[in-house]
Amino acid sequence: MRVLVVSAPLVGHVFPLVPLAVALRDAGHDVLLATGGGGLTAADAGLAVHDIAPGFDFGRIALRVFPRHPLIARAEMAGTAGTRGAGLLFGTLNDQLTDPVVALAARWRPDLVLHEPFAVAGAVAAARLDVPAVRQENALFDGRDLVRATTARLGAALRRHGLTELPPPAAALAVAPPSVATQAGWPMRYDSYIGGGELPAWLREPGERQRILVTRSTLTGPGDRGPMPAVVAAAAQVDAEIVLVRPDERSARSLPDNVRVVDWIPLDAAMPASAALVHHGGAGSVFGALVAGLPQIATVGPGDRRHNAELVARRGAGLALRPRDITAQALTRLLTDDALRTAAGQVSREIAAMPPPTDLVARLAALV
Repeated sequence: MRVLVVSAPLVGHVFPLVPLAVALRDAGHDVLLATGGGGLTAADAGLAVHDIAPGFDFGRIALRVFPRHPLIARAEMAGTAGTRGAGLLFGTLNDQLTDPVVALAARWRPDLVLHEPFAVAGAVAAARLDVPAVRQENALFDGRDLVRATTARLGAALRRHGLTELPPPAAALAVAPPSVATQAGWPMRYDSYIGGGELPAWLREPGERQRILVTRSTLTGPGDRGPMPAVVAAAAQVDAEIVLVRPDERSARSLPDNVRVVDWIPLDAAMPASAALVHHGGAGSVFGALVAGLPQIATVGPGDRRHNAELVARRGAGLALRPRDITAQALTRLLTDDALRTAAGQVSREIAAMPPPTDLVARLAALV
């Protein structure tokens, strides 16, 4: 069959779709990934990729949308907007994506459209062609809520394509471990393409001291610096090796002796020899630590980051902290609190018991 995979043009949205797309391709199906921006680097995984958003600039969309909705914008920056801010942003984005995605589908004629919750343009294309649409979750919200929020701002695009509403999907793929978050659909083990970079040999093995990995967002904008400045400020008082992954220039300017710096690396390969992860609160980072069974500090911040961090803390698998509350004591607790490590290990085993993407290929083919 021919499978069109549609994602918002953002790395954090595209990369979690790649393992299933690769599994479909390896099973002999024709797969085309429709995305844009940084997501186009998924071509490095050997997938055919089509740019549906030339010149994409997410910041430009935010600057156009949020000034008209100042209360939602304020709540979005605090991480308390729920799905309202995301609905505004991704509703506007999908209004731009719908026409090129429908045109691509009309030319390529897929038998199945697989899309993430913030790429409902894919569902519109599937409805126009009368082929099954499948929603693949890639976050920690319930995808039904995300689709509703996005589609509520999509009236003009729906009307342009002869629709009054989106039909329900033929299936949904739920990737969140049930003990952490609720999602509807066929369970599928979370996996993600990591992208380029090589893992230095010293990161493949445990060091003389426990190792804490520290990452930041792939986005740039207000609130995107994440935890690195606070970690660097506290690092000298922590008995650990601390590794900053792809730091900004300010964070890497003056470092204590126990802090090292690396560029983009396959983070999943570095986690087995590490003891903990500190990150900006993005869904991909949360999932990465949970898969590896590592205690984590997820920082409370804009967008979905507060939601993600609070889910981690509620499950007991890590701490939800504002960046300014990351102290030497908090970092030390991450390494020494047995309850955090036990809970993280439980969730890791829960994820490992979920079906891998390869197991979903036959079920998807049966929809056609």
